[in-house]
Amino acid sequence: MTREELAAGIKETIYECVPELEGTELADDTVINTDTAIDSMGFTLVICRLEAKYDVRIPNRQWQKLSTFGDVVDAIGSRIA
Repeated sequence: MTREELAAGIKETIYECVPELEGTELADDTVINTDTAIDSMGFTLVICRLEAKYDVRIPNRQWQKLSTFGDVVDAIGSRIA
């Protein structure tokens, strides 16, 4: 799976979890909590869904370091590669 394919799948999951964001462009440098207004509960839902979708586990201590969309793509990608 290419990084672009992974990013598209992650966007799809984000749009499913936060439907009001559908159509919003998510670039690598999009800051999750400020540019998208996803709150901590919404972010937790997104991460849990991504872990289930890609059968990976992101340690809780790393969640705090995921601030941009690119960070999320890289974190998931590093665990499925």
